[in-house]
Amino acid sequence: MKQKKSINRDPSYSIKEGDVIKAVDEWLTMRRIPHWRINSGALITPKGRLVKFGAKGMSDFFAIGPNGKSIWIECKRPRGGIVSEAQKEFIDCINKHGGIGIVVNSAESLETKLKDKLCVL
Repeated sequence: MKQKKSINRDPSYSIKEGDVIKAVDEWLTMRRIPHWRINSGALITPKGRLVKFGAKGMSDFFAIGPNGKSIWIECKRPRGGIVSEAQKEFIDCINKHGGIGIVVNSAESLETKLKDKLCVL
């Protein structure tokens, strides 16, 4: 059996968005930061009905920081993760209205960005 040739041997290409979501969830849990995973999208029920949930562009996590500050976290894989226009607009709206909207590609980038934005942690 012929093996597929790898186009790029860089290990960061093998990290999936789901891996980043899991790492962010674990990081928030370990630091006892209240947070919720947000799913948005649509599905078709077995009876053929379209059901939409969440808002278009909504971030992957909502968390509550010090003094009740709202934190919205969009997770992307380190290589090739693209933020959609709707996601950019959602993050911009959060930041414009006094919350913290960030895009991260690892638990380390989450920690760095929260330290910069909150000046704590």
